[in-house]
Amino acid sequence: MACSSMQSFFLGSHACPVSGHFTLKRKIGHSSVNCAHVLDGHGTLAADCIPVETTHFGTLKRSFTERKFEIEDRELGNGKFGRFGGKFVPETLMTCLNNLETEFKSVLRDSEFQAELATALRDYVGRETPLYFAKRLTEHYKNENGEGPEIYLKREDLNHGGAHKINNALAQAMIAKRMGRTSIVAATGAGQHGVATAAACSKLSLDCTIFMGTKDIEKQYSNVVLMELLGAQVKSVHGNFKDATSEAIRNWVGDLESNYYLSGTVVGPHPCPTMVREFQSVIGKETRKQAMEKWGGKPDVLVACVGSGSNALGLFHEFLDDQDVRLVGVEAGGFGLDSGLHSATLARGELGVYHGAMCYLLQDDDGQIVGPHSIGVGLEYPGVSPELSFLKDAGRAEFYTATDGEALEAYKLLCRMEGIFPSLEASHALAFLEKLCPTLPNDTKVIVNCSGRGDKDAATVLSSLKSNN
Repeated sequence: MACSSMQSFFLGSHACPVSGHFTLKRKIGHSSVNCAHVLDGHGTLAADCIPVETTHFGTLKRSFTERKFEIEDRELGNGKFGRFGGKFVPETLMTCLNNLETEFKSVLRDSEFQAELATALRDYVGRETPLYFAKRLTEHYKNENGEGPEIYLKREDLNHGGAHKINNALAQAMIAKRMGRTSIVAATGAGQHGVATAAACSKLSLDCTIFMGTKDIEKQYSNVVLMELLGAQVKSVHGNFKDATSEAIRNWVGDLESNYYLSGTVVGPHPCPTMVREFQSVIGKETRKQAMEKWGGKPDVLVACVGSGSNALGLFHEFLDDQDVRLVGVEAGGFGLDSGLHSATLARGELGVYHGAMCYLLQDDDGQIVGPHSIGVGLEYPGVSPELSFLKDAGRAEFYTATDGEALEAYKLLCRMEGIFPSLEASHALAFLEKLCPTLPNDTKVIVNCSGRGDKDAATVLSSLKSNN
């Protein structure tokens, strides 16, 4: 894709538009399509660019396993998940992304790199994280006959830095150093990816600049302090995570030779989503092993919150081929889906291109990005993982929502029942247990990804609960 200038890439809420005199040939689903106008200027895919045969997955007769990723390489993929994903970027970025993909594939087959990463994950991050049986929470959700599911928590909140984000941040920082980059650029919402990136950069002696929205800085200031103590330069951007991401990418493209953009989410142009998912898949791999040790089988249901999708895919990916394992994602319902104040992209989004990839996207009738809302600021993003977008359409994963109020109650419940402070993001997944548990047979094994620690949210929760009372 060509743009008139590098600085036109990701301006505000817009994807890089293609002028009428450019012609783009991109493979979407099964078809190569020639489009004179790929984007409408607002981040939305023009209708005439969607091949008829791939607009509805219900028309495909193949099994999920047969069509799962439409990939050239089963292990890594080519960045296409059916009609989702891809590289919607200026041609000037293609070489950089191709080089990154080559390096990524190289490290996955480099035994020395893998040994170094495994040691760091064990000794520095603190893996493996426990699979904790939440006994009192299990009792809480039993019915009048004393029956109900068994609830387990995958304790990603116990990682160094307080969240799952360090799994990916450390691995990518190691890649950056291997590639000779000296400066790391990243964006953060709730601050957990920022803290993880700052910690990894400190460990590996890399310069670190974190972009963060002014709204998020106000809500998550304790993480700003941690980032600065770890040596990162925190730059404020008017708005929230989506705006910080745009600014981080702008900064990255200003010096591609020295800068490395360290994505913490499974969004963006290929290979970024695949890299993040791969480095987060340690969550699911450990979960399979731990389930076998604890009860000699697989989990029945996996539950994770969904913002852009990194913690959900980290848990789900290992089990995609296990059709008897339900995959349940919970988005941020905010003040309710009808309020317009939510971050439920998979529930209410439409097909569009944002930050370099095709996915479901919150947008209005004119294709303008609709600002997301959630009390869990790490869930405030108008797009979502291309892979999760595909899993929704393929019917392999289920997606629901939890409101701000429901997340607050779940936060309080886990504190009181188990003495654990979940992040407000993870609290959305926990909140869905209220609706899920009554529908499950006795002794069903349910695992919830407790993706982050919630002390960062304690003041917000206390203030909200007092206000509600």
